[in-house]
Amino acid sequence: MIIKAIKKKTILLTVLILASFLAMILTPAAIYTAAKDSEEEKKFIKWVDFGVPYEALDAALSVDIKTHTEENQTPISWIDILAYLASKYGGDFSHFKKSDIEKLTQRVKEQNTTIDELGSSLKTYAYFKEAYGAVLSGFVGDYTIEVPDPENPEQTTMESRYGLRVFSPIAKGYSYSHFDDFGVSRSYGYKRKHLGHDMMGSVGTPIIAIESGTIECVGWNQYGGWRIGIRSFDKKRYYYYAHLRKDHPYNDMYEGKVITAGDVIGYLGMTGYSPKENVNNINTPHLHYGLQLIFDEETQKDGTNQIWINLYAITKLLEKNKSAVYREDKEYYRKYEMFIKETED
Repeated sequence: MIIKAIKKKTILLTVLILASFLAMILTPAAIYTAAKDSEEEKKFIKWVDFGVPYEALDAALSVDIKTHTEENQTPISWIDILAYLASKYGGDFSHFKKSDIEKLTQRVKEQNTTIDELGSSLKTYAYFKEAYGAVLSGFVGDYTIEVPDPENPEQTTMESRYGLRVFSPIAKGYSYSHFDDFGVSRSYGYKRKHLGHDMMGSVGTPIIAIESGTIECVGWNQYGGWRIGIRSFDKKRYYYYAHLRKDHPYNDMYEGKVITAGDVIGYLGMTGYSPKENVNNINTPHLHYGLQLIFDEETQKDGTNQIWINLYAITKLLEKNKSAVYREDKEYYRKYEMFIKETED
């Protein structure tokens, strides 16, 4: 009798489990569809390996500027060029040849087509265009800048231009050294990789905003010391500047402040690696700056799926455009004003 009772209970339990399982797999179609739609809405780029060398950036930029500024030219975007090459190279730019860009632009001209049309047959073109666009979309475009008057150098005039409208993070006239240190190990606090770019220089060197945007964080962090975080207007790029000067890291910086590319935002130092505020615990004075890409605010901004870009090649490109500064009392300011429409790509 006991054995029969146990068997009955086992059968009953099996039936209950099976019923629960059937209930789960027989979920109403409407609920299933909603869940599926929710998953589709969450599709976004989760990783970008930006391995474009300086030579490719420089050559593509030249084509972009030339075709946008010379007469009888069909404008070509440098992002489209780089995305097309990345698709052809499988993302490996070790195969890059400047002649590949020349052949591509010539093909566009001769066939009276666009790179988008040529790239539509490549499986990864759309991915690389979105990924590289997230990295570079604020770098080139129209802007108005103050320049010395050629007839009277002591006065200035406003000039409309098209071209590189981002700046080196080190002010004009100040030296620095750097190398490709992305991914190098770090051990303070915990073992991790270096997800930025270090530029060694002198304490007090004016630090420049690379791109226009809004300050999202400012203050002390035990890893970065005195630091500033600036988000681009399109929300895709987050710039992180760290190890700023002890006692006087910056002037009038606060969350929500709008910054224009070329503004002085702080001063190079050696703070950080300390839970105690305003401490120099970095051996060599340098600027650490990083570029984070954000395709999904919820999981990538402060989550575990952050995307940081190797900035070595970009740093070399930014050397083309340095912001001149002047000193007034204890502070440094940009010498020439610049205006960029926030709605421009």
